Amino acid sequence: MQLDILVYKLTPCLVEVATEDDISGLSEKGWLFNWSDDSLKKTNIYKLLIKGDDHIQGLISAEVVRGAVYIHLVESAPHNLEENKQYEGVGGHLFAIAIKLSIANGFGGYVFFDAKNIKLVEHYAERLGATRVPVRIHDYRMEILEDVAPKIISKYTLEGDLNVE
Repeated sequence: MQLDILVYKLTPCLVEVATEDDISGLSEKGWLFNWSDDSLKKTNIYKLLIKGDDHIQGLISAEVVRGAVYIHLVESAPHNLEENKQYEGVGGHLFAIAIKLSIANGFGGYVFFDAKNIKLVEHYAERLGATRVPVRIHDYRMEILEDVAPKIISKYTLEGDLNVE
């Protein structure tokens, strides 16, 4: 058993909808992406929290599109990066949020997204079972299929309600 699985079981996570107050000024705190960008206004932005702690561990921006959920951005908090990270597996939890959104909308857990580079393509394939989709729109388009989605949700257990319709 890997340590990251043990950490998940000891550290219940909560999901909440991020507010403008949550995401404004994150770049000054070391976050890489601009979570207040206008292109994300039409998306759902969720924050991952540790139960009993209001520090954001990660953020995900997802949009319900025809027959699927498209993940615009995924980012772990700066303190969860590199070798001295506080929590392992934040990314998996964030993808589980998008999968739950997909299921809630009747899409069976299917999600798709664009990886930033080939290293991330390999990472998502290994860690999540995501597969690459050969399309002209983006060189690194990936998807998580309905048969893989339950495995991710069972590994990355979450508490909280997405409040989706």
